[in-house]
Amino acid sequence: MTVTATSVGQPDQLEPQTTPVSRRARLLRLLPAAAAALAGVLLYASFPPRTVWWLALPAFAVFGWVLRGRTWKAALGLGYLFGLGFLLPLLVWTGVEVGPGPWLALVAIEAVFIALVGVGVAKVSALPAWPVWAAALWTAGEAARARVPFNGFPWGKIAFGQADGVFLPLAALGGTPVLGFAVVLCGFGLHETVRLFLDRRRTGEVRRSAAAVALLSLAVPVGAALASRTLVSDKAEDGTATVAVIQGNVPRLGLDFNSQRRAVLDYHARETERLAAEVKAGRKPQPDFVLWPENSSDIDPFAYADAAAVIDKAAKAVGVPISVGGVVERGGRLYNEQILWDPEKGPTQTYDKRQIQPFGEYLPLRSLIGAINSQWTSMVRQDFSRGTKPGVFTMDDTKVGLVTCYEAAFDWAVRSEVTDGAQLISVPSNNATFDRSEMTYQQLAMSRVRAVEHSRTVTVPVTSGVSAIIMPDGRITQKTGMFVADNLVQKVPLRSSETPATRLGILPEIALVLAAAGGLGWAVAAGVRARRGAGAQAQV
Repeated sequence: MTVTATSVGQPDQLEPQTTPVSRRARLLRLLPAAAAALAGVLLYASFPPRTVWWLALPAFAVFGWVLRGRTWKAALGLGYLFGLGFLLPLLVWTGVEVGPGPWLALVAIEAVFIALVGVGVAKVSALPAWPVWAAALWTAGEAARARVPFNGFPWGKIAFGQADGVFLPLAALGGTPVLGFAVVLCGFGLHETVRLFLDRRRTGEVRRSAAAVALLSLAVPVGAALASRTLVSDKAEDGTATVAVIQGNVPRLGLDFNSQRRAVLDYHARETERLAAEVKAGRKPQPDFVLWPENSSDIDPFAYADAAAVIDKAAKAVGVPISVGGVVERGGRLYNEQILWDPEKGPTQTYDKRQIQPFGEYLPLRSLIGAINSQWTSMVRQDFSRGTKPGVFTMDDTKVGLVTCYEAAFDWAVRSEVTDGAQLISVPSNNATFDRSEMTYQQLAMSRVRAVEHSRTVTVPVTSGVSAIIMPDGRITQKTGMFVADNLVQKVPLRSSETPATRLGILPEIALVLAAAGGLGWAVAAGVRARRGAGAQAQV
């Protein structure tokens, strides 16, 4: 008998065992990615309808931490994760009625801009005063997003999350670019301050220049914001006007609300006539003019006499001019138009929306998209055409600047009305297609920022809510609920002076973009010199 000896307790095959150390190492490698995504979610949480604007600071502090010293490939991925964490929940309303496809596609494209900013931030993180260059790079990324593709999509600019914050007065100093820059600088400065504090505890020393930059990155934005409060005022310069905002509501939610276009028109006419009755009974003051929302008459009153008669009857009942949001076909072209309707003269002035919404009011790349999904081409059967001139209506001797819905997100569209003489801004909107999502609150916050930026009263008439009246200091003094018929009447201040932001226009943004380019160029040059120096030493 042959006995084969084997080692007792030894397996036939040795299997590699995962030690706690290697598991911990893998988890640590995943930590920056998880932190980047969670920081993006934190940034989203700082936006309306929440009022925790200050969450933007720790969000950018964490973003700075995960990017510092990274390679460009790692920074690209981490920046993209930060963008997804921020934009996926922020823009979920874009898929409320059309499904997740367009929402996910939009976020995937917009997050690329943030990923590229992440590469730039990682590159400049080794420079002196890096929070300044990094914050300027974020502003440059926002400037790019506001212009391309398809004329841009500025939704999610950091400034639009700061309507309740201490930094808001900076909007009057340099507009949304300066306001956003200050918030991001403060966030990166917070990271640098914490980093240097930990370094001091570990090594017992820290460079004074680095410490000074970190502290100034925190102190200067806050100090500038406090100093800019002198630019914010709700005092009347040109007297006052009593304005009425009409919210007629819609017969149903969703994209098919306009299948009952006549009902929407009738609702707004009825609410105006109800206001006229309240004025006659002495329960509300007589308005000087009335503002209806976008799409309050999707039946062209120039083509259909019954629609014109409904509007005319409402104007005569209230006895003052009405700004009516209509869909008008002229010369074979479709326009999203505001119409000034006088109770005696009928329609006297018009304003055609200039910044029309891609995939909502016109379809870019129609043939290509139609081949992919015919549903899109059926939803946007005919493209709207763009207006070419600012819209400032003279309503009872008041200059009212019109900024239609989507246009409120674009700096140039609002500023042009003020430089054209507007003493008050109206943002007629239609949010019925977005149900009860956060979209309406995000857009309302934009109007609050615009009020401070240009020191103007801003009215927001919306078909289904939230309609509001906003003072030049950004305070909401009246607002409606959602999906109710209501009206708001208030005496508001009229102003004609221009803030530094209005006068400077695009110049602060250009300056910050140039600063971003300068910082990035400096970082690239420093990297090239370092590689050459290392190569020379290796040859010796």
